[in-house]
Amino acid sequence: MSLKKVKSALISVYHKTGLEEILQELKKQDVVIYSTGGTQKFIEEQGLEVQAVETLTSYPSILDGRVKTLHPKIFGGLLARREESHLAQLAEYDIPELDLVIVDLYPFEETVASTDDEATIIEKIDIGGISLIRAAAKNYQDVVVVPSQNEYTALLEVLKEKNGFTDKTDRKYFAKKAFEVSSHYDVAIFNYFDKDDEPSAFKLSKKPAQALRYGENPHQKGIFYGDLNQMFEIHGGKALSYNNLVDVDAAVSLMAEFADADPTFAILKHTNACGLSTRSTINDAWHAALACDNVSAFGGILIANRPIDLATAEEINKLFYEVLIAPGFEDAAKDLLSAKKKRILMTIKHWDLGSAMHKNLLNGVLYQDRDLKSDKSEQFETATDASPSEAQMADLEFASICAKHLKSNTIALVKNKQMIGMGCGQTSRVDACIQAIAKAKQFGFDLDGAVMASDAFFPFPDCVEIAHNAGIKAVLQPGGSINDKLSIAYCNEHAVPMVMTGTRHFKH
Repeated sequence: MSLKKVKSALISVYHKTGLEEILQELKKQDVVIYSTGGTQKFIEEQGLEVQAVETLTSYPSILDGRVKTLHPKIFGGLLARREESHLAQLAEYDIPELDLVIVDLYPFEETVASTDDEATIIEKIDIGGISLIRAAAKNYQDVVVVPSQNEYTALLEVLKEKNGFTDKTDRKYFAKKAFEVSSHYDVAIFNYFDKDDEPSAFKLSKKPAQALRYGENPHQKGIFYGDLNQMFEIHGGKALSYNNLVDVDAAVSLMAEFADADPTFAILKHTNACGLSTRSTINDAWHAALACDNVSAFGGILIANRPIDLATAEEINKLFYEVLIAPGFEDAAKDLLSAKKKRILMTIKHWDLGSAMHKNLLNGVLYQDRDLKSDKSEQFETATDASPSEAQMADLEFASICAKHLKSNTIALVKNKQMIGMGCGQTSRVDACIQAIAKAKQFGFDLDGAVMASDAFFPFPDCVEIAHNAGIKAVLQPGGSINDKLSIAYCNEHAVPMVMTGTRHFKH
């Protein structure tokens, strides 16, 4: 029979908020309640009768509370199938049937996030609770399991709607949630132990799941696993798509480099910046970024490192775009930009994307540290007889960031902290250089006095020659080629300063 009456319940929870109404419903249904420790005290404070687990097991809570519910009289009542042979054994050993288990685990992840004290963290590894969850979920044919505070409301709705009964669909739903909780909990614990050693396995658990309209293309399914609300406050607009999210990730990764810089604006298309500039005001930065390539900017992802004021919003409002990200919006600016309902406005709360990244590859997963190294001018090594000026050094540092966040092979051209040309995703560095120069000329920039950055070394002096002939006055590269001397010799011959960073920034 699918419908089962809840006659008994075992409750042992960490978070008790939200439990009160459930308790009153259980009282109304004459459910026998068993509990432990702090939860038992809480239930008694609600005016309900409750039986201590110790009276059932004939054992006290021992080992500083580490062992309370780990006993055959508990797990027998949970795991017994409601059929003749199992019920006979329950009767033989005086074990009561347990129809409902409500558990909320020790907050392991929160503890790891709040302290480095190993003893404190280890004590927050829940043993009894996780065992109760798994046992009850396995026996969902007969037992209801509520594995976290997040499911309190769902349980209450079922109990009220069905007058203390549950059906198999209800119990299977809660069992799925139980294994979601237990597997996520185990992954968090494993990753805590695995973080300082040679990695032995890839474990990841992200929630919640958000279905997207589709994936990269309409014929592909797309789902985002994670909580965007931890990073953003999203103001209206249509739902974010798969491609939006990929571009937002690239935009945040780029702008994180300028989090503490002067007002900076970037425009991205298909994860590449097509506009980037730093100026004295965010309005000026917007105009300079748009000037880099006002054609590609159409339908792009916009991001700023400063709040958006009304004057800037009025200018941005003239362009069609998908997403605008900023640390804040003046009320009038937000009202103006929100008038077009499909636009997505996102207030970013922090710039941290974590220290690791991974992607599916072949029949496995490829993992790496995120490229968090930023090239700073004080660390540049001048490789030529001529040294860059102070202004050129500032532009070279800016260009290095541009090149780092463009797809390889890439060349970035910068003048006065404005990206004026870029070549990216090319199969040769020469092609990237030619593309960058052509883009700059296409949008009317004077290359005389600009600087160039490359994401990897020059195997031959061809790129520096092409750039110099176009008016480029200083060059940045990581160095490391056996032919570095050829590029250096060309620059020395033409009095073009070249600096080396020692760090390659491929981006595939």
